[in-house]
Amino acid sequence: MKKAFGTSRVRLGFSLGELLAALTIGAMVLASVLGIYSRAEHSAAAITRKLDGSRLPYEVLQRIAEDLDGIVRIDKSTEILPPLNKFDHGFPSAKLTIRKPINDRRNREVVFEEITWQSRYDFESNVSGMVLYRSHSGIALEDKLLDKRKDDWERELFVPICNGVTFFEIRAVSGDEPIEKWSGSVPPGIAVTISFAEPFEKVDGTLDVPDREKITRTIAIDRTRKISFTIARKEYQEDEEEATDASLPDDETLPLRGPEKPKKSK
Repeated sequence: MKKAFGTSRVRLGFSLGELLAALTIGAMVLASVLGIYSRAEHSAAAITRKLDGSRLPYEVLQRIAEDLDGIVRIDKSTEILPPLNKFDHGFPSAKLTIRKPINDRRNREVVFEEITWQSRYDFESNVSGMVLYRSHSGIALEDKLLDKRKDDWERELFVPICNGVTFFEIRAVSGDEPIEKWSGSVPPGIAVTISFAEPFEKVDGTLDVPDREKITRTIAIDRTRKISFTIARKEYQEDEEEATDASLPDDETLPLRGPEKPKKSK
């Protein structure tokens, strides 16, 4: 407050220097807060991607296993078409079709239920990779409440399950060995491999992911089948028998003795 000619005046504002100093300090504080928020957001996104990357593949493999268990029964008419593995824009892609036909009243073969798993290159998303689709068609309704109101072409559409798939491979196996052809309508097992890891380019121009980033599940077909077990002889039993045989002479055998009678005391 200043006095001039008997009157007092109150300072109404700040100087230009004070305003510039306040704006500078505020900008520095805001930049620090935004930097901390950005780092926290990136860390949270990285943790979320890591959790999703470890959980999502197992959920997809479990869903495929449920489809195989649900449609592949003891019924001999069920068919599993040979898996189609190829490269789609450099990414390993695959297709699996499970089909269950029946005969109608006129003894004509119709598809009772058919499930298809297929991966396709993702053109629309910014994520580099493929989209995994699933299709269900046939006379059997998967959801009797929702599918009953749909037309046939609506129920046969491919539904996207997830995106960002960088490796998808399906092989028919017998034991641990892959097979291309099998006797009968279904193979002994199906091995499904999936990955969402960052791919690398090989010499031939195709893409691949490290083996440690691939998640594989082998699904047995017809788990109710009869399995023959072979009981292996333990090694220590053979060693004991060899030691017992070696302690006996070649031309002698142990005499067979009965229980000794107690001697009578006089």
